Amino acid sequence: MAPPKISDAGPTAEASETSPAVFVCLETMKDRPDYLRTAQGRRQGTGSFLLQGRARGDDQATVRIGFTASKKIGNAVARNRAKRRMRALAREVLPMLARPGWDYVLVAKPEATVSRNYKDMLVDLATALASVHKARA
Repeated sequence: MAPPKISDAGPTAEASETSPAVFVCLETMKDRPDYLRTAQGRRQGTGSFLLQGRARGDDQATVRIGFTASKKIGNAVARNRAKRRMRALAREVLPMLARPGWDYVLVAKPEATVSRNYKDMLVDLATALASVHKARA
């Protein structure tokens, strides 16, 4: 399955018409146990970050997202910049491509998350989501 097309303006409207996640709200994870459970799920590395995802198995339609930037990323300024960029990605891509009832965590990579081209990061997230959602054999 090919990842959704990403144009200069972001994910295409075609993706938003087919995804039921457009109508669900994004919720930020705040509790450590939620992050740990998501870390045990599926993961996909990209050039920009690591995406972890798992289906919660409950009947809630919310999509929860978390962001992690360790001290390996750099000082507080660099960590905050990495998290801001990942939050912007999530706001732009997840409403169209995320699945209801799933948790996602974006983990920053040293150097890459702060310095990579934003358009490349959009493509990375769309590709990583497609890979995480792919049925495993």
